[in-house]
Amino acid sequence: MASRSKAGAALAALREDLAGEVFAPGDPGYDEARAVFDARTDRRPAVIARCAHPADVVRAVRFARDLDLHIAVRGGGHGLAGARVDGALVVDLRRMCAVSVDPAAEAVRIEGGATIAHLDRATRPYALATTGARVSTTGVGGFVLGGGTGWLDRAFGLAVDNLLGVELVTADAERVHASLDENPELFWALHGGGGNFGVATAFTLLLHELPEFSVVLLLYLPESGPAVVRTFREVVGGAPDELGGAALYLTGPPARFVPDTLVGRLTCGVLLTYAGTADALRGLAGPLLALPHEAELSGDLPYADVQRMLDDPPGLRGHWSAESLTALPDEAVDVFCARADGMPVPGRARQLLFPQGGAVAAGPHEYPVPYRDAAFTAHPFALWADPADDERAIGWVRGLGAGLRPWSGGAVCLGLVGDEGPERVRAGLGAGNTLRLEKVKRRYDPDNVFRFNHNIRPV
Repeated sequence: MASRSKAGAALAALREDLAGEVFAPGDPGYDEARAVFDARTDRRPAVIARCAHPADVVRAVRFARDLDLHIAVRGGGHGLAGARVDGALVVDLRRMCAVSVDPAAEAVRIEGGATIAHLDRATRPYALATTGARVSTTGVGGFVLGGGTGWLDRAFGLAVDNLLGVELVTADAERVHASLDENPELFWALHGGGGNFGVATAFTLLLHELPEFSVVLLLYLPESGPAVVRTFREVVGGAPDELGGAALYLTGPPARFVPDTLVGRLTCGVLLTYAGTADALRGLAGPLLALPHEAELSGDLPYADVQRMLDDPPGLRGHWSAESLTALPDEAVDVFCARADGMPVPGRARQLLFPQGGAVAAGPHEYPVPYRDAAFTAHPFALWADPADDERAIGWVRGLGAGLRPWSGGAVCLGLVGDEGPERVRAGLGAGNTLRLEKVKRRYDPDNVFRFNHNIRPV
């Protein structure tokens, strides 16, 4: 650790050199800058560098290396992993959120601090889209580097399947570009390996034509859940790749979509999304529409609006996880539905079951995303306000995972889970992939400077 005088001089120089802002303990704005989405996290970084452009990122990384500080990277979103950043430098990218669309090339360049909302707003005027997350507040960086599953993945593949290039600042404060033709081994590692190899300052993603998009949202009484989920399974199993969505339980569905009798109650639902017309979607949804339901919303809806349907505000307490399922027999359906009884009500918890297959299963198998062949993913997502509910909410999330483990393949999209230990990371990436990733880590970050993530240690 550097001496106090050296650290003070380095901090003063960083304040002078950065185009963005610098926050240290005691500074005005420090507490606001260190606050994150999850209210359970209360950490005190040594320094927060809110960067305005890649040159700021280079300067911040050099500052950290000179003072022997570990580095945490903050994109624009709400991931649970990497929250333990006491005493570290946080490279805050949220000012870097520009998005540039090249409609002729059907490609988009997104800066590292952008959210899915920034991406959707930029691509919508061109009737183009790429696979984004299931809420608009997700940070593009963590989403893409973690694999990237969303409403459009059955149609367009995982986010990493659409990755054309990444601009990165390494642990040596060098700016590099990774693509199929440039630093290809690093490019491979960035397909699921997360933020282990540097600070991703920009991404280039492939876009797809999306002239029409439609949804069907149906809400049922919770006791109908087993029949609803079984029917959802059959509908998806016979549907084209353009169909996505989820079967879900909610504790407090959005009031604008439901009658007053369901607000604040446990509710079963189905959200079907379709890269096509509303009439075609209603035809596919026929068996679900035929089941008795309490509320219905259907029609053409811009994709960006669907991304916002399940958005949540920051400042609540949170915990979530996921299990990728190799199959969904009736016994697994029964477990999924029964576990919903443990959801914290009232609150903003969701228990989702979304299908894979389609372009996800057909995508490139050489990348470190071994959950690609799963049939479904179960994703419990809990948000609550009262600390007294911590045990109950976390217990429900863990309980659903444990209950479904007999049908789990072990691999999982790490972007959907928090810090669940090194074995979970190894399972999420695959053992063979992990060894190769460790070798890439040794080349680009031999000192494990970037460790506040689903960490890959240098071999």
